[in-house]
Amino acid sequence: MKKLYVYPDVYAILRTKHVPKNYFAIINDRNETTVVIEQKDTKDYEKISGNWRIISFDITLPFTLVGFLAKISQALAKENISIFALSAYTTDHILVKNKDLKKAIIILKKIGFK
Repeated sequence: MKKLYVYPDVYAILRTKHVPKNYFAIINDRNETTVVIEQKDTKDYEKISGNWRIISFDITLPFTLVGFLAKISQALAKENISIFALSAYTTDHILVKNKDLKKAIIILKKIGFK
């Protein structure tokens, strides 16, 4: 069964040189450090994109799986919903703007998620 899990909090994506505590995800590439953190914890940061909600695909995804995020992003793109995608070891996550959350869930249910 393909399940969705929506985190109850509102998140922000920030660019920083100082990694805060209690982050959801951190990406440290050669150009910058990006952190996904609860929005309530971002008062000390300037480069922020706020009002994001996290949708996790509550299933184990093998490394050999091809096209999983492509199907999701295409379905949401058709409805003009922007995403920020993250992958963990066995689970994928997307962030959508809070204003698009209900519509995104409806679309994801149409393509087979519960």
